[in-house]
Amino acid sequence: MRSIQVQTTLRPFLKGAGVATSRRTFASSRPWKASNQIYNTVRRPEDLHTYLLLSSSSRTPLITLWTTNWCSTCRVVAPLLKDVIESGTGEAEGGVGYCTVEFDSPDIMADGLGMTYMITSIPTLLSFDAQEAQVETKVMDARKLADRRFLEEWVRNEAKRHGGRGGGGGGKGLFGGLFGSFK
Repeated sequence: MRSIQVQTTLRPFLKGAGVATSRRTFASSRPWKASNQIYNTVRRPEDLHTYLLLSSSSRTPLITLWTTNWCSTCRVVAPLLKDVIESGTGEAEGGVGYCTVEFDSPDIMADGLGMTYMITSIPTLLSFDAQEAQVETKVMDARKLADRRFLEEWVRNEAKRHGGRGGGGGGKGLFGGLFGSFK
């Protein structure tokens, strides 16, 4: 929903005369209810790039689950996470996009996306906000990834970002832990 404020040219004169003025906003369209979006599995870098652009343009975070064909844990985590997102978790906070990334796909391996996004363990849950990887909230612990309550809370926190580059996890940023506090 896009709100527009209407002002008149009399406002400065009315304020000087001690007359109370009011502001009203109106919307030109009905409020849009956010919904989670589930995309196809990523097997090529171009697909991930497309999903990142879609997510950025809609101001919703993109949640990616990095998996391989041989990973037995991934076969447990992927359906669980998909079910969490399909159930509407995070929609009240603005919604999310979701896709799995086949880390062992030849095109993904050749392009070095794992190194680009610091994927050092499989499975890895990584969120993108405004096309930037949110490495401070990355999850690699298989026990956490198999916990439905943890996943629901994590998705809600990521959905709060709204393309604002941070704010979901409330973390210190990428280098916050390296330099400590300056207080």
